[in-house]
Formats: sequence, C-alpha cells, structure tokens
Amino acid sequence: MNAAASVPQGIADAELAARIASGDGAAFELLMRRHNRRLYRIARSVLRNGADAEDALQESYLAVYRGIGSFRGDSSLATWLAKLVLNHCLGRKRKALRRENIVAIVPEDPENESIAPIDIDTPDRALIRAELRELLESKVEQLPEAFRTVFMMRCVEELSVEETADLLAIPQATVRTRHFRARSLLRESLAQDIDVAEQDLFGFDGERCDRIVARVLGAVIH
Repeated sequence: MNAAASVPQGIADAELAARIASGDGAAFELLMRRHNRRLYRIARSVLRNGADAEDALQESYLAVYRGIGSFRGDSSLATWLAKLVLNHCLGRKRKALRRENIVAIVPEDPENESIAPIDIDTPDRALIRAELRELLESKVEQLPEAFRTVFMMRCVEELSVEETADLLAIPQATVRTRHFRARSLLRESLAQDIDVAEQDLFGFDGERCDRIVARVLGAVIH
C-alpha cells in the first residue's frame, strides 16, 4: 500500500507541485511513480549504465523536492522534470570526463543486472522477442551519444519532435536528422524487426521503481 494512492490521480500539475512544496509526501510519491520510467530512460540514455542512472535519478528527485517551488507551469510538469534530469545527467557526465581527463569514455563493463529471465512456459515467440530486445539495447548503447539520446526520446519514450528539440535545445530539423540516422544505423546492424522491440527497451520494473521511491522519500521525509 503506497501513500500516493491518497492523492487524486487526475490532480493538475500546478496543484501537485503546490502540495509537494508544502511538504506533502504522498504527492511527492505520486510524482515519482508517475514519471519514474520516462525519467529513468532519459538518464539511462545519457549515462549508459543502470546503476548510474538510478543514482542520477535519485539525486534529481532530491533537487526536485527542494526546487519544486520554482515550477510556474510555463511548460508541463513532465517537461520540467525531464529537463532537470537531463541537465543533471549531462553535468554528471561532464564532471566524470574532467576527473578522468579524457575525451572519449571507454565502453563500460556489462551491467551485473540482466533482463528478467523468461519463464520456462513462455511461448517461443516471447523468448525471441526478449532476445531481440536485449540485442537492440546493446546496439542502442553503441550509437553515438547525440543519436542515442534522440532515439531514446523519440522512439522509446515517444516524445514529439517539438518536445525533444526543447529538451535538448536543438533545432527540430536536427532532431529529425538524428532520429533518421539513428534508426538507419540500427537497421544496418539488425536488418529486421526493430519496431517489435522498441517499446520494451530498458524496462523499469516494479522493484526498481519502489527502490528509488523509498530511497528518495527516506532522504526528504523525516
């Protein structure tokens, strides 16, 4: 049973932000559960590591809790949150580059976590789908960062060209070009069935969602 259930699901962004600013923990939990998957995927697309993305998202939520009073409703709350997370991740990445004093990051070791195992009774088609999803995730991570971020936002999160351009502060024409090029590169590698797996990339399961929510609430609510 989570406290977020006590907050109306259809609550407007401005009212939700006002409740959080007044210290309403249930409202803050609702905000996290409502936006967790999209924000995690944005963080994941920049940082390329599940654990780093979780850490960045938790840090971003703490910043949200402290700064929610600055939300004025000029854009949607979802867009405001996405910009905050994206900027935090980019800043985190810049700091890492300065610390290591390198221009290019050496590809990281594979994560310890893996895609959830397939049940032995799962039909063959679902097994093939899971294997294709794992392969596509690997190929997406190999894309140049500029293409990878646009691909994640446009294909996986289904943001519009306008929303993606706004978040990345680039022209809409650039979004379209990078999106087209990213898909072309992936098709060259996979040759088929890209669309089958797009919506399942970098799954955000209940355990991870609950873990992030619990950690952030533990840090802000005493």
